[in-house]
Amino acid sequence: MAVRYVAVIGMIGTLALGATQVWANSGGTETSGVGEPGDAKKPARVVLVTMRETDDGKMVYIPVKVDVRSGEQIRFKITNQGKNEHEFVLNTFEENQEHKAEMAKNPGMEHDDPNNKTVAAGKTAEVLWKFTKPGTYEYACLIPGHYESGMRASVVVK
Repeated sequence: MAVRYVAVIGMIGTLALGATQVWANSGGTETSGVGEPGDAKKPARVVLVTMRETDDGKMVYIPVKVDVRSGEQIRFKITNQGKNEHEFVLNTFEENQEHKAEMAKNPGMEHDDPNNKTVAAGKTAEVLWKFTKPGTYEYACLIPGHYESGMRASVVVK
């Protein structure tokens, strides 16, 4: 009987560790290189982001570039004015490319992390983020085909 409990506890520990690693690798912590989740008690500059499809078949964000000061906290208010579900995934270019490959293998993934949101058509979401180091980053929709249709924008931190 004791052996079964030890085995179950070991399995639970392994699953918990694996889930923590997946969350950390998805950009849910500062290890993403982009910064850290914002503090709702502190002031933040609001950046309105619109996501939609165009008549010529492209998928876009407006604005396509956001300039930020290092240490600045931004509240992205995201509105999906399109007819399709879209994502807002804030990360480095390299990490978004890796995650895009995972999305291609698992297209049903949904995001609700501090720097990742899945936004249904006609809905809104928010991402509160503090940018901690200079660089050029991106927010992108990693649903298969959307990135290739133009759904990406840059964040330049100085």
